[in-house]
Amino acid sequence: MKIVLGADHGGFELKEDIKAFLIDSKYEVVDVGCSSTDSVDYPDFAEKGVTQIINGSCGLGILICGTGIGMSITANRHPEIRAANCHSEYTAKMSREHNNANVLCLGARVIDRELALTIVRIWLKSEFAGGRHQRRVEKFSG
Repeated sequence: MKIVLGADHGGFELKEDIKAFLIDSKYEVVDVGCSSTDSVDYPDFAEKGVTQIINGSCGLGILICGTGIGMSITANRHPEIRAANCHSEYTAKMSREHNNANVLCLGARVIDRELALTIVRIWLKSEFAGGRHQRRVEKFSG
């Protein structure tokens, strides 16, 4: 599976750690930036990331900023995107099982590296449960 990664300056270092983990785990990664800790605007990188999902180039995405909030707000402007700002193992699992999230948003200033990698692992292995959740997802998805 191909996964798109994007981050602003606040999420750059965590993005690099997640990229290394994904590559080691044999995922194909598309990194849309940013490429340093120099200040940038998170909406630019959220848009680059979700475009890869909307156009079918990538199946899932991970977007990282300081809190994950800005990335999730920007990503969720698109009806095809179901971005979840996760901060625990439980929220990661439920975002996939109940909401069929196709974008994981993380806050690099809110969670530490180890928790972030655990969240990514759980998010990637969790699957949409369908059933009653499908009806609900259809009400807000494009």
